[in-house]
Amino acid sequence: MPVQLVNPENLPAPDVYAQLSVAEGSRMVFISGQVARDGDGRPVGPGDLAAQAEQAYANVHTAITAVGGTFADVAKLTVYVVDWEPSKMAQLAEGAVRAAERLGFDLVRPITLLGVAALGEPDMLIEVEAVAVLP
Repeated sequence: MPVQLVNPENLPAPDVYAQLSVAEGSRMVFISGQVARDGDGRPVGPGDLAAQAEQAYANVHTAITAVGGTFADVAKLTVYVVDWEPSKMAQLAEGAVRAAERLGFDLVRPITLLGVAALGEPDMLIEVEAVAVLP
């Protein structure tokens, strides 16, 4: 596994993400923002942040496995949530955890969560992009 997660001594050690990752490998994979669309492009979970988060994380998983990697190869995630406010954290976490449990991966990665006014289409509530490193 080319990605090592690190929480340095003088930074908080959160349970739900790592402060940084050290990646070694020869192939970098940049996964575009994944949204709540199924394999045929149909919307999943209209108006439901948890359902959309589950689908977006599942799509990241699908993308990385398509090139021979696993979620463990993900070095960094960026999550964009429309009209973010802290009260949405439970729904976001619920969907992400459902995807991880269903597909058997560990969610803990360095992550940046950004609130945005809108995404590419009006029904999208979340977008998840990833950078991975493969051997």
